[in-house]
Amino acid sequence: MIFSPLIIRISERNGYESLAIGLSWIGYLWMAFVVLFLFFGILFDFLKVLILVVSKILEKNLLKKASIFAFFLPLTFSIGFLIYGYFDALNIRTEKITIETDKINKSIRVVQISDVHIGLIVRELRVKKIIDTIKQANPDILISTGDLVDAQMDKLNHIADTLKELNVHYGKFAVTGNHEFYAGINQALAFTEKAGFKVLRDNGVRIESLNLNIVGFDDLEAKRYGFDLNVDRYSLVKNFSKSGFTILLKHRPLVDNELIDYFDLQLSGHTHKGQFFPFSLLTKLYYKNKDSGLLKIGNNKYLYISKGTGTWGPPIRIFASPEITIIDLVKK
Repeated sequence: MIFSPLIIRISERNGYESLAIGLSWIGYLWMAFVVLFLFFGILFDFLKVLILVVSKILEKNLLKKASIFAFFLPLTFSIGFLIYGYFDALNIRTEKITIETDKINKSIRVVQISDVHIGLIVRELRVKKIIDTIKQANPDILISTGDLVDAQMDKLNHIADTLKELNVHYGKFAVTGNHEFYAGINQALAFTEKAGFKVLRDNGVRIESLNLNIVGFDDLEAKRYGFDLNVDRYSLVKNFSKSGFTILLKHRPLVDNELIDYFDLQLSGHTHKGQFFPFSLLTKLYYKNKDSGLLKIGNNKYLYISKGTGTWGPPIRIFASPEITIIDLVKK
C-alpha cells in the first residue's frame, strides 16, 4: 500500500493502464479507510478515557465492557463512512448564485467547474455525468478554475474530445491549478486546449457584446517550476476593468487586496472543502472558515470558492459534495 503510488506510475508509463487503474482504486480507498479509522480510533480512545474516569468515580469496572467495542466501533464507522463517501462523490450537486449588476449589457449565465482531476480514477463515465449536468444548466460561458487534470496524464485525449463537443455560446475559459504543473504543464495545456478551453495565463479577454472581462492568473505553483510570475497583475486587471464587469479567475482562493477595486467577482477552487473529514477541519482552519461558497469581500465585490467537481486521491467525499456552480449575472 505504501509503494502503490510509485507502482501505479511505473505501470502506467509502461503501458499497463488497467493495472494502474486497479491499483489506484485499491490504494486510494485504503488510504481513505486508514485516515477514517485513525480519526474514529482516536475519538473512541477519548471516550474510553471518559469511561475510565466514570469507572473510578463509581468504583465499577465499566471499561472492560467498553473495550469489546474499542476496535469494532471505529471499524464499523470507518467502513460505513467510506461507502457513504464513495456514493456521495458520484452525486454532483448544482449550486446556484445570482449577482445583480448594472455593468453588463444583458443577463448571462456562467457555469464554473473546478478540481475535476481527470486521470486514472475520474474518467469517461464521471466526465460524461459532469457534461450532462453542464448541459442542463445551459451556460453562456463555461469556466474551469484549475486542476482539470490530475498528475497522471497518459492516454486521455479521447476524454478531451468528449469535452470539446460541449459547445458554449461565448466560449470556455480556464486557468492552471497546481496539478497542471504536476502533470507536466505542456501536456496539461495541450489537453485543456484540445478540450476547447482558452487558457488564461496572466492575461484576459474582453467580450464586447456583453461588456464583460475575464482575467485569469497562473497558479502559484508556476514559480516553483521555473515560470516567470513577474507580470504586472495590478496593471493587467486595472486595464481590463476600465469598462464592464470583470471576473477574475484564480485557482487558490487568495484575494489580493490591491486588486479588489478592479474586479467584481473572483472564482476559485483548490480547497475541495477538505473533501472528507478530518481534512475538512484543516481547510476551515487554514482558510479561516472561508473554504467554500460565496463571500462578500467588499462593496459589490464577491469571491466564490467551489468545493470542486471531481475528487483527488481517494474517490470519496464526506460532507463536501461535488458541485458545478451556476452564476447568474443579472442586469439591473
